[in-house]
Amino acid sequence: MSDERRGFLLGVTAYLIWGFAALYWTQAEPVKAQDLLAHRAFWSMPFVLLCLLFIGRFRAALAILRQPWTMVMMTTSALLGATNWLVFLWAISHERASEAALGYFLLPLVNVVIGLTVFRESIDTPQKVGVGFALAAVLLQVSSHGGLPLVALGLSLSFGLYGGIRKKVNVGSLEGLFIETLVMSPFALAWIVYREGAGLGQYGLGVDLVLLGAGAFTAIPLIAYVAAGRLLPLSALGLVFYIGPTAQLLVAVFAFGEAFTGVQAAAFVLVWIGLAFVTVDNYRRSRKLRRQRTLSAEG
Repeated sequence: MSDERRGFLLGVTAYLIWGFAALYWTQAEPVKAQDLLAHRAFWSMPFVLLCLLFIGRFRAALAILRQPWTMVMMTTSALLGATNWLVFLWAISHERASEAALGYFLLPLVNVVIGLTVFRESIDTPQKVGVGFALAAVLLQVSSHGGLPLVALGLSLSFGLYGGIRKKVNVGSLEGLFIETLVMSPFALAWIVYREGAGLGQYGLGVDLVLLGAGAFTAIPLIAYVAAGRLLPLSALGLVFYIGPTAQLLVAVFAFGEAFTGVQAAAFVLVWIGLAFVTVDNYRRSRKLRRQRTLSAEG
């Protein structure tokens, strides 16, 4: 099997797991979202630790602990990651899964805005058009419901800022995940103890298995995603991205029976149009860059 094919399959696997994640977490009902977050943060750490030991990168992860500025940035990314997890878990337990899907559809466009405002990157016309359509989708929901789509904005902003920090910090993805979960785990354990197990041992074996498997369920798609990123060009991986929020939307409507109103449909259409502009632009720039590299290599 070629590297590109393996990368494609790994990317699809990661996004399918993320896309159908709500079906997993709802199996832990009636455990509350904050208790699920604690289990997810705590059980991720030993799972990632085992992965690091298996591939021989544990010492590289420990070396990060001796870098004060890196630890400040990783602590910030851990806080943003935990916020993203909590908002998502809250959304699926309060019949807001479709709004969560919208948040992840907004993510590529939010990344453009973060790049422009935080990292002072320049954007071209297709990206401006894409952001304009995303803004129109948000304003449509504000005018219809009298308020901001807080779940969608919370998810897209927290994950977008998380990605921005991880982009700037020279830390491997698996090592970074270990540091983040290491930062979160003492607080998560304290919460689990305070909540007398936070659902563990209270609702039967099935719920216990979901809680104990939270770490693996969190880490496996991330590991698959990182591997895919090494085997695929970014443009191809970006196209695979939309599998995730599409699956989330299908789960919200068909599995959870959430209403999908005309306003929501119109907002999704606006976002999809914006994404089309940004995706086509990224694909064209990626092809142009590959051609330039090919010509340079031949020259």
